[in-house]
Amino acid sequence: MGVDTGSRLLPVSGSGGRLRDLRAHEQVHGRLPNTGAADLIAAVRDAGLTGRGGAAFPTHRKLSAVAAGRHPVVVANAAEGEPVSGKDQLLLSAAPHLVLDGLQLAARAVGARDAVVYVHAGPLVALMRDLVARRAADRVDAVAVRVVDAPARFISGQESAVVSRLNGGSALPRTVPPAVFQKGVGGRPTLVQNVETLAHLALIARNGPAWFRSRGTAEEPGTMLLTIGGAVHAPGVVEADIGTPVGMLLGLGGGPSRQVQALLIGGYHGTWLPAEDLPISVAGLRPYGATPGAGVLVALPSDVCGLVETARAVGYLAGESAGQCGPCRSGLPALAATMRGLATPGRAGAAPERIAQLAGLVEGRGACHHPDGTARFVRSALAVFHDEIVAHQDGWCRATHPAPVLPIPSTGSGAR
Repeated sequence: MGVDTGSRLLPVSGSGGRLRDLRAHEQVHGRLPNTGAADLIAAVRDAGLTGRGGAAFPTHRKLSAVAAGRHPVVVANAAEGEPVSGKDQLLLSAAPHLVLDGLQLAARAVGARDAVVYVHAGPLVALMRDLVARRAADRVDAVAVRVVDAPARFISGQESAVVSRLNGGSALPRTVPPAVFQKGVGGRPTLVQNVETLAHLALIARNGPAWFRSRGTAEEPGTMLLTIGGAVHAPGVVEADIGTPVGMLLGLGGGPSRQVQALLIGGYHGTWLPAEDLPISVAGLRPYGATPGAGVLVALPSDVCGLVETARAVGYLAGESAGQCGPCRSGLPALAATMRGLATPGRAGAAPERIAQLAGLVEGRGACHHPDGTARFVRSALAVFHDEIVAHQDGWCRATHPAPVLPIPSTGSGAR
């Protein structure tokens, strides 16, 4: 994994394991200040911190909404469902105490007495339980924390799926309202916050809003973690200012290893875009119908078929649905099958029109946003890979490299 030397969240190369020790962590960052709830929320507001889990929602508004309820719960969400994202896993592995500090601060800000770390099953569960136990033994934390494992599925990190899991059910999204900030874990107001957002909160509490705003843009201050993949020499996670151009980000990933034809921004619920030097920010990507999402940038080389890669990903997404409503039970499998036809030269026929029709049928009709994200991803492929569609309809493929680029985990029939 590559780490930008300008990092705030991640330790410099070679020191990651050391910062799992609380004393070493405090030597680098200092102890948590004893800031009151109102001042914490004000600092987050003045800093302009937004959620780093994908939605980019103003963090102070979530804190204020949960603080207005009774007996709230706070959750550090590390259920990183995007197969092309690795930032949250790296952050928990390299700087876990920043996340745990942020969780305590969030609990203080909203008046919570219950806190949870929600993380995919695996080595990080044991690590976080050990660190939580050590902090409890040292009486570092004012609020007790429990660690709950999440199924390694695409949708298990959706906030209503998180609440369902913590309530003893399956990690499946549920239809809203009420929103989880109103009625979540145990029927109580619940703050579900991405772990990167919590780490930023821990640094803002120590260093202040002006320090946070010294990076990024005036409208979108701060840094963000990005997972750089695909046709780059050194794929991995970097930290960069919001608004950094794509070319510079690819340089942080060692630079392109082959000619790049397109970029996947935001992950499998993100958007394919032409290989242009766009700024990675909400404002910079808005004209293209894209967002940074969970901080994913994949460079697709020119010798790999974008239609084949999209079809593989859509097949995975269809298998990862909750299967609770018509768009997921029927719409996504139909969309995946039609996309496979488009990706097979000579079998496309009128598939682009059919795919656009299916995308419209699933969009906005699901119990969660899983169909919407899949439809957005597919529509962007139809636009960016138009020339490849024409070639496939003529019975041939312009790609010359058979090796896939996008990672596709094994899938199942719904999160449990």
